[in-house]
Amino acid sequence: MITQWVDESVLAKGKEIYLKIKDQLEPTHNGKIVAIDVDSGEYFVGDTLLEANDKAREKYLNKQLYFARIGTDVAMAIRVW
Repeated sequence: MITQWVDESVLAKGKEIYLKIKDQLEPTHNGKIVAIDVDSGEYFVGDTLLEANDKAREKYLNKQLYFARIGTDVAMAIRVW
């Protein structure tokens, strides 16, 4: 298994952005995955992590993204290698 470390600031910034947009997302996207570009604040919703990632990567190919399952406390950040 390959482990990539992510800057803690990415996690903090991603969570901060998610908390600002969660009220917009939860009513219609509960249980789906959101990918957030922490620099721009732009986000992409998918039914799966792969779908959200693919949508985000179309625009932000080489960026660190924050992922969260909408409506839960589960989150992660993925670093591009």
